[in-house]
Amino acid sequence: MRTLITTILVTFGWIATALAAGGTVAKGSSLLLILFLGFFALIVVFQFIPGLVLFFSMLKGLFSAAPKKATATHDKR
Repeated sequence: MRTLITTILVTFGWIATALAAGGTVAKGSSLLLILFLGFFALIVVFQFIPGLVLFFSMLKGLFSAAPKKATATHDKR
């Protein structure tokens, strides 16, 4: 039984070593990956521009003078 377990462990050790060995590695990026990243960048940019517009209009609203309301001149005596 002990030799069977040892044989199985050694066999799996060889298989793990064979699978861990480096195979062919693609060099560079594929065209599909570049197009996907470019599309993602366009989504970010097109969402960033309206966000900036809303942010600056919020700042303008916060720091601009509030319109003065007309007050009634009659007294209730």
